[in-house]
Amino acid sequence: MSDHETATRTATPQKSLLRTTLLVMPALVVFRTGELFLPLVLAFWFGRTAAMDVYFFSWAVFSFAGSLVFSAFKDSPLVPVLAEERLAHPAGVPALLGSVLLHTWVLGGALAVSVGALALGWFAFRYVGAEFTLAAWMVAPFTLFLIVMATRTFFGALLTVERHFVIQPIASGLGMAVTIALLAGGHAKVGVLLVPFSALAGELAALALLAWFTIHIKGVKIDLTMKRPAALTRVARLIAHEVGGGAVTRVNPVVDQLMAGLSGIVGAGTMLRYSGDVALVPTSLLQAALLPVLLSHLSEDFARRDLRTFRRTVVSSLTTVTLLLLASTALMMALRGPILRAVFLRGQMDAAGVTTMIELLPYHLVGLAPFGALLVLARAHVALKNSSIMIGMGILNAGSNAVFNLVLLNVLGLRGIALSTSCVHAVIAVIFWFQFEARLKAVRDLPVERVTDAEPRSEPEAG
Repeated sequence: MSDHETATRTATPQKSLLRTTLLVMPALVVFRTGELFLPLVLAFWFGRTAAMDVYFFSWAVFSFAGSLVFSAFKDSPLVPVLAEERLAHPAGVPALLGSVLLHTWVLGGALAVSVGALALGWFAFRYVGAEFTLAAWMVAPFTLFLIVMATRTFFGALLTVERHFVIQPIASGLGMAVTIALLAGGHAKVGVLLVPFSALAGELAALALLAWFTIHIKGVKIDLTMKRPAALTRVARLIAHEVGGGAVTRVNPVVDQLMAGLSGIVGAGTMLRYSGDVALVPTSLLQAALLPVLLSHLSEDFARRDLRTFRRTVVSSLTTVTLLLLASTALMMALRGPILRAVFLRGQMDAAGVTTMIELLPYHLVGLAPFGALLVLARAHVALKNSSIMIGMGILNAGSNAVFNLVLLNVLGLRGIALSTSCVHAVIAVIFWFQFEARLKAVRDLPVERVTDAEPRSEPEAG
């Protein structure tokens, strides 16, 4: 192959990556704005009541389970495994997909029922009377919601492999429209209990659109079976590593809130959470628009063992993301006062609380660019099928966060907890990079078990 052909083959994915991300971005902005409005309409229709407290606590229980297990197909190791299987064993892909989906329903259903039973027991301990009745009625829709969410993210992973990204925010927008429409029509009559049922209906609508598009428009074949092909074992093992690592890192917010309570400042945990959420706003679009596209490209590069293009894509993505987030950091640093006052200085939030958040925000923003780099490198490891690293990195993440918290809280007070999170992001990003280089070197020495000179796929559509 000539140098010109090599340059063409390595440049095409780069162009496609940028172009597809730019095409996806408007759809994200348009169709996912409903997610921002849902809390506002809930506050408008239901206010601040004991019933809403029951709903938020119930949702927290189930969303925690969902974030650990039932969203496992989001930016999943399923993507790189499928990319390889489509090159090596295309005839077996429908059975693999069907096995993954059916095992998800069977095992995930059993797990969801167990989560629901445990939640019901906890609600019986926590609530009495009308509050317990309300919480108990919420168990069934939330339990079903977990299964539907797992299925929806499964179809989202398939579309990521197919490089169809625009349909996913459209499905999210449809789901949110259904949720809000049902609430608008029945909130006065049914009350807070309508919220989980409306959320379930919205999730079903989003799933229906994704499944229809995947099966009938893209023509993806899924043969439901309980057989366990070798690739299924690889997918399960990789997902288990990711879930385990994610479970460990989710201890961090609990530790941060505990340390905030030790600061002796009234509302410390709330101010820390709000300021941290504002700091991470620039990464929300990054995670939704760029990272699924990046994972798709990297997975195909690795399936072809095109490691030169793989590394070049990772480095260029790291450079772009870091520069964009550094610019966002500078802008938010300069405008943090007007931004936080405009968003929070209303209702029950007092001026002193907003002033504290303005002081906290720079300490969060220090870690914004490292966090973006961490997200890119995490997808690179997933594409390299190096998910076994995640549990160890999760333990390091949680352990270093606890140490930084203990040290910096005594030095800087509440600002030290915010800075601790930023320091952890930087440490993990650096270690991820060295582990990435080591993994690439190891992969170069592995025997190639499939055709590596397959022609690249034709330029895909973005939607």
